Amino acid sequence: MKNFILELGKDFLFIGEEYKVQVGNSDFYVDLLFYHRGLQCLVAFELKADKFKPEHLGQLNFYLEALDRDVKKVNENPSIGILLCKDKDSEVVEYALSRSLSPTMVAEYQMQLPDKKLLQQKLHELFLDDMSLD
Repeated sequence: MKNFILELGKDFLFIGEEYKVQVGNSDFYVDLLFYHRGLQCLVAFELKADKFKPEHLGQLNFYLEALDRDVKKVNENPSIGILLCKDKDSEVVEYALSRSLSPTMVAEYQMQLPDKKLLQQKLHELFLDDMSLD
């Protein structure tokens, strides 16, 4: 998966897999952590092998808060989270996102990857949309 994400663009820098963040006396692990040079922010990927559940968003938001408080540099933008699930029920996703204050997107992943250019275009659009909300 790390190699796949690096294929999405040259501005992604790999920081770590199972990246440890400590909150209080507890350790938590972000599946994949990258830095995006163009956006100047951390990008956390959470990978779920099952169908989307609302608690996945809570976990990802918790990780983003920990990254912003304890890892992000003062000159960097707020962290971005990307949640990739094997499947999703669009209505459950809509309910889960309805009160969220942060721009969030939930996507299904496929076992066979689409064309590389299409993926690059979609990711570019995602980050442009995210930046326009600021």
